[in-house]
Amino acid sequence: MAEHLSPRVNSKRLNDFVGKTVRLPCKVLSFNDGNTLTVEASDGGHVRVLLPNSPDIRDTFVEIIGSVSDSSSIKMMACINMGDKLDLKLANDVTEKTFDPRFKDMFFA
Repeated sequence: MAEHLSPRVNSKRLNDFVGKTVRLPCKVLSFNDGNTLTVEASDGGHVRVLLPNSPDIRDTFVEIIGSVSDSSSIKMMACINMGDKLDLKLANDVTEKTFDPRFKDMFFA
C-alpha cells in the first residue's frame, strides 16, 4: 500500500520526496516554453513543472500529481483542475497538518 501513496506537499517539502510521487496544490503563474510551467505552491514558493505532451491545464488553480525531480521541480503525470478560486493558505494549512507528528499515522500508515 505504501508504494501507492502520493502525499500532498508544498514547495518546502519537495526535497523530502525526490524520486517519489506527490500532489502539489498550486496556482498557475506562467507557461514557459511549452515544456514547462511555473506555479506558486500553497506556501508561496515557486515550482517548475515539467509537462507531458498534452497537459490538460484549464484552470488558474490545479493540483499537480507527479514525480519530484529535485527541490524545485516536478515531472507532471496528471493534473486536477480546481477552478479559479482556491484558498492556498487553507490548502497549505491542511498540507502541513498531514506532517504533524500527532496525525502521521492517519496519513502515512
